[in-house]
Amino acid sequence: MSSSFQRTESSAQPAMAGSEATCAEAATSETSSSVAGCSGERSAAGPALPELGLPVPALAVPALPDPALAASLRFNEAGLIPAVAQDWLDGAVLMVAWMNREALEHSLASGEVHYWSRSRQELWHKGASSGHFQKLRGLRYDCDADVLLLTVEQVGAVACHTGARSCFYDQGSSPSGGGASAAPPPADACTELMRVIEGRRDQPEAGSYTNRLLEGGDNRILKKIGEESAEFVMACKDNDPAAIAGEAADLVFHLQVALAHHGVGWRQVLEVLAARRGAPRRQ
Repeated sequence: MSSSFQRTESSAQPAMAGSEATCAEAATSETSSSVAGCSGERSAAGPALPELGLPVPALAVPALPDPALAASLRFNEAGLIPAVAQDWLDGAVLMVAWMNREALEHSLASGEVHYWSRSRQELWHKGASSGHFQKLRGLRYDCDADVLLLTVEQVGAVACHTGARSCFYDQGSSPSGGGASAAPPPADACTELMRVIEGRRDQPEAGSYTNRLLEGGDNRILKKIGEESAEFVMACKDNDPAAIAGEAADLVFHLQVALAHHGVGWRQVLEVLAARRGAPRRQ
């Protein structure tokens, strides 16, 4: 394992706080004890943002649950149940809203998420006015059957009425206005790591190992990928689980540096992997 990669770097960017040493460290650095969101029930839409990543090639239509599951759910006295919308690729929580039986049935029948607007007292087809539809890719309910978890493909990469990707962007003592520049929601460890790497690329820091790699271009980055690949192979040969995990983390880090150097987002990689699920098996 490269000793230079083992060294942890501190970030001077508040929204990018993290370590470049491992995916896990980068993930935990951006978590907070509390976040403030928004109900998402207002119809005013924020500015449209471009889709994150590349268009997803021909994905299989997800198999959604049978609407009969509604009989197993515990709706409240108003006939409602909270629904948490989660990004289908990086696991980020995008918003929380309410559903009734009608909204649930419409969502499952159409494949596009519908909620119940408590303020307007009407069915709310998410994205009908803004274009920021949510394609339903999965649905689960919790152990008490009183909360729904929606796995969604967010069209336009905007879930919040302020124009932010997620309604969960605040962690300060007073709420901000959100919008396109709002902090991104916490996501999986490798997505968090990629954010740190892209932050170093866009705002270089003195003494940064990542910046030394980026300054060296392909020659330096690809040489390190070759070295880390060989170390990963040797760890597998030695059947050392701890070493295998460590070398795999090193390899993922250096692969992400190469991606950032060439302007390829981690989400594009996730989209390709997702598109390959369910593909015909190779002969």
